[in-house]
Amino acid sequence: MTKQAYEINFDGLVGPTHNYAGLSVGNVASLNSASSASNPKEGALQGLDKMKALHDMGFKQGIIPPLERPDIHTLKALGFRGTDTEIITKVAKEAPKLLVAVSSASSMWTANACTMSPSADSQDQKVHFTPANLSNKFHRSIEWKSTGNILKALFADNKYFTHHDALPSGDHFGDEGAANHTRFCDQYGDVGLQFFVFGKYAFDANQPMPRRFPARQTFEASQSITRLHYLNQEHCVFAQQNPETIDMGVFHNDVIAVGNGNVLFFHEQAFLNKQAVINELNAKYPGSKKLQFIEVKQQDVSVSDAVSSYLFNSQLLSKADGSMMLICPSECQTNVHVNRYLEQLTQQDKLISEVKIYDVKQSMRNGGGPACLRQRIVLTEAELQAMNQHCLLTPHLYKTLQTWVKKHYRDRICEADLADPQLLVESRRALDELTKILHLGNIYPFQC
Repeated sequence: MTKQAYEINFDGLVGPTHNYAGLSVGNVASLNSASSASNPKEGALQGLDKMKALHDMGFKQGIIPPLERPDIHTLKALGFRGTDTEIITKVAKEAPKLLVAVSSASSMWTANACTMSPSADSQDQKVHFTPANLSNKFHRSIEWKSTGNILKALFADNKYFTHHDALPSGDHFGDEGAANHTRFCDQYGDVGLQFFVFGKYAFDANQPMPRRFPARQTFEASQSITRLHYLNQEHCVFAQQNPETIDMGVFHNDVIAVGNGNVLFFHEQAFLNKQAVINELNAKYPGSKKLQFIEVKQQDVSVSDAVSSYLFNSQLLSKADGSMMLICPSECQTNVHVNRYLEQLTQQDKLISEVKIYDVKQSMRNGGGPACLRQRIVLTEAELQAMNQHCLLTPHLYKTLQTWVKKHYRDRICEADLADPQLLVESRRALDELTKILHLGNIYPFQC
């Protein structure tokens, strides 16, 4: 019998060092915003407002805290010595681009935090987590151990939860987490279909791959996740991204497709061998319903419009009446072609009945929309009760976090500000208080 289960959106809090450094090659928005001044306070409050809006609509909403930045631990591992202040001053002078990298607040995009598999799909009937190694970008490759510690603090009960280390670092097993993964099901507690999308075959250079921008997820990495999580291969589908779209700025699958329940909303140029992918999804789907496909044509929304608006980096959510809602960034409204398409979508398609627009510009300018900001985690009632309850959003927690952000965050950061040792002091003070608010214990290196 199917167990009652919930899909919970765990959003990443924008960190105190949120800045625009253009670190993500292949991410057009990130590159376009390089060297602009950011507003961490506004970014964190925008993210909280989106979380609260979903909570008020009846969706379960969780919170994942930011990582400690600047990452002094990594700088010490690279040979810098002295007090924390001396290290920051020295790195700012001798290796300023390194300081920028270890100060990135990129952990806010928790779609890249990990890949999770619910107990309904895992043959040992446990919830599995594997932090993404994010090996394609240095500033993200240093995240996984701290991310793993946070996940263990959130989901500590080993009766229900299993935590794995990230896959081996390096190009062959590049893993970018849930940004390249979708799960389809009739109900969240049912056995689902695990859909893994990758950019290249790492061990076969003769296969198609992008030429301009890197393919961050490999076939081999996706396969490894299925083995670690004890997934039934009969309910797993592997699809390759269209290399041409990667070269146009589609660095993750969630920039060109989004799925929920038994629905896949995607651009016609998202996948290589599209029809074969659709056929395999239909053949392997274990549900009693049929998979539903909403294909957006190039003539209606071009790939470049999809990338600039992040139409597909929206959240697709199931409403109580069985229809779905699309949570879009405000850029979808200002893009003429995308706005026209969305107006027609809700009139013509019964699957997606409503579109809501939210302002997450601080995240968008660095290359992450509403879907980048959240990690979807499916839990049964017992598993939900076994997790850290203090990280589930409530009206009281929302107000507490608003006050916390306004107390600790700066409203302007440019690249030069990262050389200020006081920023590290401010960030640590904020995170130390946050761990107490969320009852996480000592999860940061500076607390140990």
